[in-house]
Amino acid sequence: MPLVIAIDGPAAAGKGTLARRLAAAFALPYLDTGLLYRAVGRRVLDAGADPADATAAAEAAARLQPADLARDDLRGPAADAAASAVAAHPAVRAALLAFQRDFATARGAVLDGRDIGTVVFPEAPVKLFVTASEAARAARRWREQASQQDASAASLAAVQAAMAARDAQDAARATAPLRPAADALWLDTTTLDADAAFATAMAMVRAKLA
Repeated sequence: MPLVIAIDGPAAAGKGTLARRLAAAFALPYLDTGLLYRAVGRRVLDAGADPADATAAAEAAARLQPADLARDDLRGPAADAAASAVAAHPAVRAALLAFQRDFATARGAVLDGRDIGTVVFPEAPVKLFVTASEAARAARRWREQASQQDASAASLAAVQAAMAARDAQDAARATAPLRPAADALWLDTTTLDADAAFATAMAMVRAKLA
C-alpha cells in the first residue's frame, strides 16, 4: 500500500497547516477531509434545509461535486456548525468514505480530519493526533477571523464557546467520534509555532517509518 499519513485532531490545532507541509515534504497528495463535510453542510444550507436533517444531509452528500470544495464560504461559524451537524449522520459519512479512500489508493496521501486514523485508514502506517489547549485553539481561530477584517466577527469568548460546543458534539456523536487511534502519535501544539510543529512531526514520522 502507498504511504498514507493520517492526521486527526480538533479544530484549530494546526493539523491542516501541518498536513500540507508533510504532504510537500513526502511528495504526497493532500486532502483536507473537513472540506468535504463543510461542502455538504453548505449544500444543505443552500437548499434551505437543516444540517441536522439526516435525509437532507445524505442527499447533499450524494450530490457533492469536486467544484463544491473550491467554494469561498466553507469557513466561519455557520460552516463550522453545519459541518459538525452533517458529520454526525452515518449516511453522510458512508457516502464520503469511498471518496477519501479512493483519493489515497493510487499514490498514497496525507489526509487530515477527525476519523482518518480510526475509520478511514485504520491501517495507515503513520497516524498523528494533533491537539492543543482549548484556549490556544480559540485564540488562533479568533485571530484568523479578525485578520479577515469582518465586522461581524465574533468575540474571543464567543469563538471559544462555539469551539467547545463543537468539540463536545464531535466527541459524543455515535458514528466515528473524534478520538485518537490507539497507535496514534500525539503532538500537542499549544506552545509550538508552525515551524516547530512541523519539525517535531517530521521527526516523529521519520522515526515511525524507520
